[in-house]
Amino acid sequence: MKSVVLSLPTFAFVVGTRAALAAGIGLLLADKLPAARRRSIGAALVAIGAATTVPAALSVGRSVRRSRAAVHRDRRLVGAFRFPRKGDDDV
Repeated sequence: MKSVVLSLPTFAFVVGTRAALAAGIGLLLADKLPAARRRSIGAALVAIGAATTVPAALSVGRSVRRSRAAVHRDRRLVGAFRFPRKGDDDV
């Protein structure tokens, strides 16, 4: 199993780049603003989102951690038990 551990600034960077890309594509497809303004803002947001995709993907790729599924088991300890310690009392 893999898990991704991101710091808050890295997570915000990844989410921000995805939001900029999505907003740019949305503006390019929408008809709510005048065409020239919509194209310029949309193209800028798409360019920012696309340009920051590679650094975002690299930072996520560096923070992937694999679980330690392959645990070494010492055959000499199979069947061994531990003696009770202080604090192991049944309450």
